[in-house]
Amino acid sequence: MKRFENKVVIITGASSGLGKDAAIRLAKEGANLTLVGRNCERLKETRKEINDLNLGNETLIVIADVANEDDVKKYVDKTVEKWGKIDGFLNNSGMEGKQNLTEDYGSDEFRRVVDVNLNGVFYGLKYVLKVMKKQNYGHIVNTASVGGIRGVGNQSGYSASKHGVVGLTRNSAIEYGQFGITVNAIAPGAIMTKMVEDSLRQMDPENPEKAGEAFVSVNPMKRFGKPEEVSGVIAFLLSDDANFVNGVVLPIDGGQSYKY
Repeated sequence: MKRFENKVVIITGASSGLGKDAAIRLAKEGANLTLVGRNCERLKETRKEINDLNLGNETLIVIADVANEDDVKKYVDKTVEKWGKIDGFLNNSGMEGKQNLTEDYGSDEFRRVVDVNLNGVFYGLKYVLKVMKKQNYGHIVNTASVGGIRGVGNQSGYSASKHGVVGLTRNSAIEYGQFGITVNAIAPGAIMTKMVEDSLRQMDPENPEKAGEAFVSVNPMKRFGKPEEVSGVIAFLLSDDANFVNGVVLPIDGGQSYKY
C-alpha cells in the first residue's frame, strides 16, 4: 500500500518549484491533492503532469492568494467539501522579494513579502488546524528557509518572515500535538528552482552563473540542491512514518547552515 493512498493533501504554491515537485511526488505515493496557487494555467500544467502518470488520483485546483484570508478559508472549505477531511498540508507559498540593505529596503516591499510568507502561513494554519483538530489527526509541513534560522543579508523581508514561520511552527507544534497533529518545517537552502535563479540574477544581473558558482563554493557539498531532494523529505514529514516528529525545523542545505 502506498503511504498516501486515500489521503488528502493541500499544497499551496503548487504551480511551480518545490510545491509542484512535491505534488508530483505525493501523487506517485497515492495522494489526492488540492493544488493552490494564483496562476490557473500553471496549476493546470501541474495537474496535467500528474494525470499523465495515470495514477488514478483526484486533484482539485483552487485559485487563491494566500495573503488573502478569505481565499485561504476558501481553499480549506473546498477541500473539505470535496473529501470531508484534510490529512496533510504543505503550507508552502512564498516569495523572496527585492534584495536590498535594511536601510534601503522598501516598506511596501517588506509588507508585501511578510503578507505572503508569514501571514499566508498563519492563515493556512488557522483554518487547517481547525479541521485537523476535529479529526484528531493530521500532518503539516511549513516551508521556512535557511533564511529563517540565520541571517542571509540584503533580505530583510524574507529573513524576518521566514524566522516568523519557524516561530509559528514551534508554537503550533506545542499547542496541537495533543490532538494527534504534527507541525514541522523544512528550511531549504539553495535549491535550484526559479526563485533561486531569479535570486542569482538579482545578485549579479550580468553573470548569474558566476554568482551561483560563488554561492555553492562555500557549501560542504559544492552544489545546489535539487527539488526532488526536498520533496522526499516533505513526503516523509507528511506521512505516518513521522508520527512522533513534531516541532522540527529541518535544514535541507547540504550542511551549509552548520559551517563556521
